[in-house]
Amino acid sequence: MTTDKKDIIRKKMLEHQSEAKVVRKIVLVISILLLLLIVLISGGGYLYIDSALKPVDAESKTLKKVDIPIGSSVTGIGETLQSHGIIKSAKVFKYYVKLKNEGGFMAGEYQLSPSMDVPEIVSRLKTGKVLAKASFKLTIPEGKQLEEIAAMMAKATKLKQEDVLNKLNNIEFIKTLMAKYPDILTEEILNSSVKYPLEGYLYPATYPFYKQNPSVEEMVTAMLNQTRKVVSAYSEESKKKNLSVHQLLTMASLVEEEATEKADRKTIASVFYNRMKIGMMLQTDPTVLYAQGKHKERVLYEDLEVDSPYNTYKNTGLPPGPIANAGKASIEASLEPEKTGYYYFLATSDGDVIFTKTLEEHNKEKAKHITGKK
Repeated sequence: MTTDKKDIIRKKMLEHQSEAKVVRKIVLVISILLLLLIVLISGGGYLYIDSALKPVDAESKTLKKVDIPIGSSVTGIGETLQSHGIIKSAKVFKYYVKLKNEGGFMAGEYQLSPSMDVPEIVSRLKTGKVLAKASFKLTIPEGKQLEEIAAMMAKATKLKQEDVLNKLNNIEFIKTLMAKYPDILTEEILNSSVKYPLEGYLYPATYPFYKQNPSVEEMVTAMLNQTRKVVSAYSEESKKKNLSVHQLLTMASLVEEEATEKADRKTIASVFYNRMKIGMMLQTDPTVLYAQGKHKERVLYEDLEVDSPYNTYKNTGLPPGPIANAGKASIEASLEPEKTGYYYFLATSDGDVIFTKTLEEHNKEKAKHITGKK
């Protein structure tokens, strides 16, 4: 190879090296700029969120009346607070509530100030520290059926019980509620075998109302909000147990109706699950009474013949839907039953519950404590 050719090759190599150095410098500069941009954006985002969580005016002594209607969504509450100048950003409020898994906000007319930060406002909305006193409080006990709840709602608002019950079972009304609560009210409640679609879904609690005559929808919305709050807390456990909300509330209603003050709900639940595991009928008396639409102290053998999908003496598995509302203890028992070998139980006259493993043992206990009951 001649000297000239070598010089040409050497020059080209030097040129390539020089170009590579320039490219590396450009890439380095761009990378640094991008990194700085990311830092500025993330830092700016953090500062924005941090600022939005702080009071609008920390020195303000103004108190504003803010009305939070029954059934308000987190988005709606945030927009209301922002429009009243109580918070800086409805979006940041919404994301904060979701991130902190807050909920259970209570309706009412609140007295809030721009000097309050978001955590304090959330706390007030949860505890119901309102300006106005409740016009009345409606207490729904555990183990109540829809017809009984309709009577309580009617009495509290001077509505006719028949009108309340008709509203609670109106298919168009039910569908509007399903659209509003798709996570708890599913197509399962519209099964043709289900007696009342909302049976078991109106959570037992005390509900304050801030006007004398709230509508049926307003009252039901308050109850469904509470049901959603309670049930959503157990969503992971429900998935693990492969239970839909409808199945969970159905099982919980059976536990609720069978339980006495002295009863261990988790052991009662274990009996039901043990029976279902081997295809044995649940044979629980409250389902028979529900099928008949009766309240009786004694269930007779003739009652067990009622032809109904709710009759667990004639049908295996869970009934088509809940037979009453259930409290937290019964819901938890349905998700975390004891591990037992029991297949039978009976309640004595003094409220004790006796659990047994075989029919022979059960019949012996029955002869001792409940002879002649059926």
